[in-house]
Amino acid sequence: MRLLLLRHGQTPSNVAGLLDTGAPGPGLTPLGERQAAAVPVALQGRRIDALAVSSLVRTSYTAGPLATDRDLRPTVLDGLREVEAGALEMSSDLADHHTYLETVFAWSRGDRSRRMPGGPDGHAFLARFDDAVAALMSLGREARDHGVVLAVSHGAAIRAWSGARVRGLDVEELAHTPLANTGLIEVEGDPESGWRLVDWRREPVGGAQLDAVVAHDPTGEPVDD
Repeated sequence: MRLLLLRHGQTPSNVAGLLDTGAPGPGLTPLGERQAAAVPVALQGRRIDALAVSSLVRTSYTAGPLATDRDLRPTVLDGLREVEAGALEMSSDLADHHTYLETVFAWSRGDRSRRMPGGPDGHAFLARFDDAVAALMSLGREARDHGVVLAVSHGAAIRAWSGARVRGLDVEELAHTPLANTGLIEVEGDPESGWRLVDWRREPVGGAQLDAVVAHDPTGEPVDD
């Protein structure tokens, strides 16, 4: 299966620099809406057999234009939601951002027992995201065997899972490279044989002109050394 992991469009919390991971979460900014509207054009000609979103509303808003364009009904999978910030929730403190990102990338490096302050450890996060990916395989025989599924998820969740599960991704590069709103990591494989990297678009799929000029974006930013 080909799996396209698309980060949601920009939210007010991204701009404000808030670790906002709770449900239902914020909607999109005007820029986020333009980013979402650009997705169908950017993926024009690309086969997409099924569409999934997390339980946080910003993913549904991001998927909306593509769902309309392709006449697809998104499947909601709670396991695709953002890494819970725990005790750091709604913090705008840069030290807390660093703690959050260092924790999720520790999981990618193999330290799965490290726990988010007041939140999950890496075993719990990877188990629920793995379960969501397994559910994507059951959206239909064609999608499971040779199809293409696009899942709209979240910056830290996409990078943490990809760093832990995808061959061909350098975890250090992944940790130190931001993933813009509507950035995309594309992989191929299955849960049994594993996943390999196909493509990694760090900028919005609609083009660099849709990237934020100024935004303190904790779940998509790089880890500071």
